[in-house]
Amino acid sequence: MLGAIFSGKIADFIGRKGAMGVSEIFCILGWLAIVFSKDVWWLDLGRFLVGCGIGVLSYVVPVYISEITPKNVRGAFTSLSELMIGCGKALTFLIGSLVNWRTVALIAIIPCLVHLLGLFFIPESPRWLAKCGRLKEFEAMLQILRGENADISQEAADIIEYIENLRWISEDGVLHLFQGKYAYSVMVAVGLMAFQEFGGLNGFSFYTSSIFELAGFSSNIGIIAAAVVQILMTTLGVLLIDKCGRRPLLMISTAGTCLGCVLTGFSFFLQDLQIGKEVIPILVLIGVLVYLGSFELGMGGIPWIIMSEIFPITIKSSAGSLVTLVNWMCSWVVSYAFDYLFEWSSAGTFFIFAVICGMGIIFINKLIPETRGVHLKKSKHHLLISNNKKNFVIYGIHHQCI
Repeated sequence: MLGAIFSGKIADFIGRKGAMGVSEIFCILGWLAIVFSKDVWWLDLGRFLVGCGIGVLSYVVPVYISEITPKNVRGAFTSLSELMIGCGKALTFLIGSLVNWRTVALIAIIPCLVHLLGLFFIPESPRWLAKCGRLKEFEAMLQILRGENADISQEAADIIEYIENLRWISEDGVLHLFQGKYAYSVMVAVGLMAFQEFGGLNGFSFYTSSIFELAGFSSNIGIIAAAVVQILMTTLGVLLIDKCGRRPLLMISTAGTCLGCVLTGFSFFLQDLQIGKEVIPILVLIGVLVYLGSFELGMGGIPWIIMSEIFPITIKSSAGSLVTLVNWMCSWVVSYAFDYLFEWSSAGTFFIFAVICGMGIIFINKLIPETRGVHLKKSKHHLLISNNKKNFVIYGIHHQCI
C-alpha cells in the first residue's frame, strides 16, 4: 500500500522505466531478506520491501504499456501483462508444491533480475518524454516503437499538440480528485478495483488448497487444474479484448465469478446438510475453476487497463496512486477476513462473495464506459457518459467507440 501511495509521483518524477527499475530493486532486496531471514523481523522486512515494489509496478506497468502502444492493440498488449502474471502464479503454485518457501523466494529473484536488466533494452514512454520537453528523445523513441520505416509525423504532431495544450493547465493534486469534474472517472476506477477484490479473489487464490481439502478433493490436482484454466482464460481474454471490447468481457467475467461463488457456496451448503457427499468434491472443483477462469477473462486485467485510459493527464499520477492504494487495501481486507469468515460459515462466505459479484454486474452495466479504440489523448480527458453505453462524450464532443 505504501508503494501504491507514491507510485504515480515516482513514475512522473523519474519516468516509467526508472519507476520500474526502482521497484525491481525493492523486490530483489525483499526476496533476499526472506531467503536469508533468521527471525520474523527479517520476514516482515522482506514482505514490506516486496510489497513496496509490487505496489509501484501494479500502477506503472499498465500505464507504460498504454502509452507506448497504438490504440487498436492497446488492450491486448496490456492484457499480455496479465497473462504473464497468470503464468507466474501458475508456475509459483507448481514450484511451491515441490520445494520449500526459501527456495521459492530465491527463484522469485530471477524474474526481477530479468526485468531489471531488460529495462536497458526497452524505450522510455514517448509521452512522458514529450511531457518533460525532451522532444528529440521523444521522436526517437516513438520511431523505434512504430518501426524504422513507419511514418510517425502525424502521431508525433498530435502528441506534441496535446502536450502543449496541457502546459496551460496546472497539474492537480490528490485533493482535486474529489472535485465534481473528476467524480465519474474516480468512481469508475475505484469501483472496479473494489469489486475486483471484494468479489473474493484472494479467498480463492490464497486458500485454494484449503477449499479443495475441506471439500474432499485432491489439492494437488485442483491446483494444477486451476493453474491451467487461468492461463487458458487469460490467453482468451488477450485475444478478445480489442475485438469484443472492455464492457462485454467485464460483464461476462463478473457473471462468471458470481456463478463460481454460487456453485462453491452451494457445495459447502450441501456439506453442512450432509447430503450429496459424492458430488460435493466435483461441484467445488467446478465452482473454483469457473471463478478463477472467469476472473482471468476480464476482471483480472481490464480494471487496470481502464484505469490507465480514463484519467486526464492533469490528475493521472494522483488518481493512479489512489486507485492502486484502494486495490491493495481491499486485497488486504479480503485476505485478512477470509479465514474468519470461512470458520464462521464456509457456505455463507461464498454466498457473500456472490452477492458482491452480482452488485458488480449492475455497477459495470450502469457506469462503465467502453474505451476500445478510443485515442489515448482523448480518453484521458474526463468522461461524461451518455445514456447509450456504446458511446461517450468527451468535453461535449460525441465519439463513437470503434
